[in-house]
Amino acid sequence: MTPATKSDDRLRREVARIISELRPAVQGDGGDIELVDVNDRGIVSVRLHGACIGCPSSGITLKLGVEQTLKDHLPEITEVICV
Repeated sequence: MTPATKSDDRLRREVARIISELRPAVQGDGGDIELVDVNDRGIVSVRLHGACIGCPSSGITLKLGVEQTLKDHLPEITEVICV
């Protein structure tokens, strides 16, 4: 395993951990969030489920909740997108 691969694995694990901590709040509103990918440019891809689909507040939750929390803890993260 190369150092870059170890770093990528560590980052993905940390992103997954933080998202798992945020999930109960999303689930409390009838939705869910799934980590899809973390690429080498620091872009996190997630998929929203349940009540989050089509919800006008999901964009705000994604940017001000999930993205900001990830950026606060992991400066390598540049953006969170929904796929």
